[in-house]
Amino acid sequence: MLIVNQEMVVRLGAVTGVGLAKLIVERFGRFWGWYSVAGLFLLNFLVISTEFIGVGLAAEYFGFNRYIVVPIATLVLIGITASGNFRQWERAMFVFLFASLLVLPLAALSHPSPGAVLRGFLVPGIDGGITASGTLMIFAIVGTTVAPWQLFFQQSNVVDKRITPRWLDYEKADTVLGAIVVVVGAAAIMMAAASAFGGTRDFGHFSSGLEVAQGLARNLHPGVGAIFALLLLDASIVGASAVTLATSYAFGDVFGVRQSLNRRIGEAKTFYGSYTAMVLLAASVVLIPSAPLGLITTAVQVLAGILLPSATVFALLLCNDPEVLGPWINRPWLNVIAIFIVGVLLALSTILVLTTVFPSIDVGRVALVLGVLVGAGTVAAAAWGVRVQARLASVPRMSREERASWRMPALALLQRPPWSVVRRVAMVALSGYLVLTILMLIVRAIQIALKPFS
Repeated sequence: MLIVNQEMVVRLGAVTGVGLAKLIVERFGRFWGWYSVAGLFLLNFLVISTEFIGVGLAAEYFGFNRYIVVPIATLVLIGITASGNFRQWERAMFVFLFASLLVLPLAALSHPSPGAVLRGFLVPGIDGGITASGTLMIFAIVGTTVAPWQLFFQQSNVVDKRITPRWLDYEKADTVLGAIVVVVGAAAIMMAAASAFGGTRDFGHFSSGLEVAQGLARNLHPGVGAIFALLLLDASIVGASAVTLATSYAFGDVFGVRQSLNRRIGEAKTFYGSYTAMVLLAASVVLIPSAPLGLITTAVQVLAGILLPSATVFALLLCNDPEVLGPWINRPWLNVIAIFIVGVLLALSTILVLTTVFPSIDVGRVALVLGVLVGAGTVAAAAWGVRVQARLASVPRMSREERASWRMPALALLQRPPWSVVRRVAMVALSGYLVLTILMLIVRAIQIALKPFS
């Protein structure tokens, strides 16, 4: 899921040279452009707040006051980004990314059982069937791994790096490698947690990253807890930088202002101003006393999973637009996979809605029915992909060199594509459904807040 979504926006960025939000505005109209970024702005603000939650919790583990560490982290982030030099920002991020290699000793020091790891990799460890809380956590994992902000960030970042189709293969390899690394890192953390908490009173009771670090120290070794806390701090800083940049990129796209890390502050005041304001405001939210930080973090990631289908649909439609991508449009098999992904995400959100309204519903049976519907939708998607490809069969084939040099014409020269009745109804239905799901998430979060979260 992560690779397919990222590959589509990488291709869009390299071939078009503009950000995802700007493409949506120009190809679908200002209403849909605002629709795509309105939820993104709110979500990104909440995600940035959770990143600063991570900074604060990591600081508390080492005995530092979060009211001191969070402001320092805020100033560091603003200083790195406001340099007006993309390479300098990129090098700073590489320092933090190399620190992520601490996941390897984290997994090794937890001494996981190879048999248990292999079984857990292949077989879902769900005792007593899928529960409503389990569904919420699955959705949170999806939302934190394949978040909507990543699509907007990745495409604009490709443009900022000035990558063209000639270098697209290298950028695709970079994307695939990054996706693999992040999942391996997540697996290492899960292995360490499973080894530490299996068979203890803490098993299955999630509260916050701080209590996870303390539990690792208590059940395994103080060094393991310290490594986890350092990873939490490191990942939170990288995440806060990337999510805030994604917001600033989208802000610039929608309002038509200069937005690039290659511009000095005086040349892109709105870009850097929005970045600074977002960081300062998100950091201040974290300093509110007695906030339920664990619940906030989980709920925000679930919200990311809920909003992901609409972002994926826009990327999918653009990747099937011949005027935008020309010879670089999606292959039929890629359309099938992308629509299957959207179907799975909608199925998860449906389970969230149903378990909120009907807490005693049989989740396993609902999942089976939804799985059949997703399969039928995938077959229909395959037929649609074949039809799109057949429509383009008359276009003369380009040589490798011609493809490498093909770029999208200026957006002002492109004719906005007409929307069929089916497409318009489908988009409106998707929008309404996402609003309903978000309301159900709010209800679910309130229900959890009124009882211990496990």
